[in-house]
Amino acid sequence: QGGSFDVADRMFHSVKSTWESASRDNMSDVRELIPEFFYLPEFLTNENHFELGCMQDGTVLGDVQLPPWADGDPHKFILLHRQALESDYVSAHLHHWIDLIFGHKQHGSAAVEAVNTYHPYFYGDKMDLNNIKDPLIKSTILGFISNFGQIPKQV
Repeated sequence: QGGSFDVADRMFHSVKSTWESASRDNMSDVRELIPEFFYLPEFLTNENHFELGCMQDGTVLGDVQLPPWADGDPHKFILLHRQALESDYVSAHLHHWIDLIFGHKQHGSAAVEAVNTYHPYFYGDKMDLNNIKDPLIKSTILGFISNFGQIPKQV
């Protein structure tokens, strides 16, 4: 966020509220599980006691709020996440995720049917920045890409 912390209400502070936002409440919330969710419990704690701000509802940000099944323990949270990732169920269904991210459900009618479409700026192969002459439009697109990333190349 330009070298400073974001507005407290937009920061990752709760697994539950982030899940609800990305899966139900906010269709423009495109967060994803980063690798740290499966190996690094320290990313869930504010060990340096940074002042991360206070949300509009009065919640002071600190450690990430974990689901009840983690018993407030980041190590248990990561362990259970890793076990879920390595489960037979995930192994049997991983190809569905691959289809969305790298496969046939990334573009076109299959992507529309799977509710897996994004703004054209995020499709790097659809946007030729060298042909955009307006510096304001170009910097806007680069800002979107910098903040939200791009869709990977289709396999």
